[in-house]
Amino acid sequence: MSDAERRLADLGLKLPEAPQPVANYVPHIVSGDQLFISGQIAKDETGRVLTGLLGTDVSVEDGRIAARFAALSLLAQAKAALGTLDRVAQVLRVTGFVASAPGFYEQPAVINGASDLLVAALGDAGRHTRSAVGVANLPLNTCVEIDAIIKIR
Repeated sequence: MSDAERRLADLGLKLPEAPQPVANYVPHIVSGDQLFISGQIAKDETGRVLTGLLGTDVSVEDGRIAARFAALSLLAQAKAALGTLDRVAQVLRVTGFVASAPGFYEQPAVINGASDLLVAALGDAGRHTRSAVGVANLPLNTCVEIDAIIKIR
């Protein structure tokens, strides 16, 4: 078990199985010392997709929780690609997409759920640059999707 997985366990969390792609793409690619992880949608611990629009169907707090679940899937993909999260040197970039109703402008607060989880699991290696983008809708009607670029050891 990696240090990150121990930290997650201390928070009462565990990594899910790395989700399989739902279309014609690969979940991750290693290029040199970087790992590119495809978008991970928000699924709870039972595998149920967390759906809806922020600003109408989904509260900011529930969106933050959804982003946290998406970050767990992101870490699961990193482990699948690298064998262990101990190989994560630095999360370089996170892009967060939030399914947003017109007039909803709190995308950064939602994506904080993912950012906070990455820092909690990885410490300083989890600190990253990011964008938080509002979109009309996302695959499978999920409320949050995130992708990442990670520097590896």
